Amino acid sequence: MNVFLVSLAASLATFVGGSFALRFRDKLHLILGFSAGAVAGLALFDLLPEAISLGIAYYSAETLALFIALGFFGYFILDRLILLHTHPDEIEMQSHGAGEESTPRGFFGALTLATHSYLDGMAIGIGFQASPAVGVVVAAAVLTHDFSDGINTVNLVLKNGGSWRSACKWLFVDAAAPALGAASTLLFVIPEAYIGLILSVFVGTFLYLSASDLIPESHHRHPRVLTTVMTLLGAALMYLVVHLV
Repeated sequence: MNVFLVSLAASLATFVGGSFALRFRDKLHLILGFSAGAVAGLALFDLLPEAISLGIAYYSAETLALFIALGFFGYFILDRLILLHTHPDEIEMQSHGAGEESTPRGFFGALTLATHSYLDGMAIGIGFQASPAVGVVVAAAVLTHDFSDGINTVNLVLKNGGSWRSACKWLFVDAAAPALGAASTLLFVIPEAYIGLILSVFVGTFLYLSASDLIPESHHRHPRVLTTVMTLLGAALMYLVVHLV
């Protein structure tokens, strides 16, 4: 199986997921609830076990936990600094979708997810370099959550005041990232000793995005029962997907 065809399939899955979020943006609070669970589930059920599996051969559990904390609190500091430089009336205007460009929070959130998609593509390329069988397994895992990545990218931009045009731009960036990541492995390869640390940072970052950003926004001025169900559904679906693959 060709690595570029697989990476293009991952890009397509991301684009389809984002298009879904754009099409049903009037139900954004429900999609946000689902995304919150999916992001947390991705971090806990997919990235965390993978970070431990790859990193424990080189680092202690305390070191991996430290990098998870660095991802969480590093994004927390960045998020707080952005809010300190944003006027309250600007936030209120953006929350109603008045701005033509996404806020810095939407920008950094979408950039984080796009970077993760890029690393997904690199993982596919590295997997195929190891062996076709390993490449197929990695690709299957990537494809299962790239649909959710597309949804999450669009949601982070729209809910932070970005226009649908900005969301589309970031969706294209996120969709192109897996193919670019796979292509980059022809030029260099990340040493296996560092992959566990990188994944640990993403675990912390994604947990912060879910707990402080997506979950509160999904419950803002909306019925809590259905949005809570959607959050649990998102996490449960990620759990099933990871364990079935």
